[in-house]
Amino acid sequence: METEYQPPHPVDLAATVLFHRRGGNDPTILHAGGVIWRASRTPDGPATLALRMVGGGAVRAAAWGPGADWALAQVPALCGALDDADGFDPSAHPLVAELHRRLPGLRLSRTDLVFDALASSIVEQKVTGLQAFGAWRRLVTWFGERAPGPTPRPLFAPPTVEQWRRIPSWAWHRAGLEPPQSRAIVAAAQRGPSIVAATLAATDGEARDRVLTSLAGVGLWTAAETRIRALGDPDAVSVGDYHLAHEIGYALTGERADDDRMLELLAPWAGQRQRVIRLLRAGGPREPRRAPRLHPEDHRTR
Repeated sequence: METEYQPPHPVDLAATVLFHRRGGNDPTILHAGGVIWRASRTPDGPATLALRMVGGGAVRAAAWGPGADWALAQVPALCGALDDADGFDPSAHPLVAELHRRLPGLRLSRTDLVFDALASSIVEQKVTGLQAFGAWRRLVTWFGERAPGPTPRPLFAPPTVEQWRRIPSWAWHRAGLEPPQSRAIVAAAQRGPSIVAATLAATDGEARDRVLTSLAGVGLWTAAETRIRALGDPDAVSVGDYHLAHEIGYALTGERADDDRMLELLAPWAGQRQRVIRLLRAGGPREPRRAPRLHPEDHRTR
């Protein structure tokens, strides 16, 4: 099945859609030959979506699998059609104004797949990116479903909510996940359908946070990450992130910041803080590294 979406605004397809990729070897998404391939677990079943830019700024989409209709209908939202920048004033800081001018195609994408975003965010709790991406890759490959369609390499739709709940304890350990993370995903899966419905029905960030943080093992960082990816929330801020406050502080002031200082710096853009974060991370200055990378601990050897 195919369709063509003509955005009413410029879209940088790679910057907008590849935001959902969990590392270079994510088994759910691949960028090859100018085409973005995305495997997902839609409400109608697994689907593979292929996206590419064509003439006139249009996005050409093809889809395979039981969820193909749903995936094609989701293309505008995935490409940022629901991204609302009303009230955003980039002039509050010259760097933000410059990045907003220079990156007009950077849109806030949403998938509407709440549980996938929640599970992947729990996987990333309190570990390095390398550890999280590896665990996500193993779990989705082992317990997900081979994605349909002519993908350049095998892709996998994530497990269903019930499949997440039934992953055996030894598999979590073998994948590289700590017990608090696996317990949080299993607890979330036990309430999966109701949590998804309540999150989608919530009308603002605070209400979504209340729903998500009602789950054992889910705090404000995980709730924010879920809101950002599943719902394209323009104001969500991942407070408690190991790197984010330092990055935002350095980009805006030339100095590191803690979470309180980051929130203070982002205050002029209340309602649009995630947009500013995305712009700064896409094109802002980066603090020179002064120390070696953190060596990830592999608890599976213990």
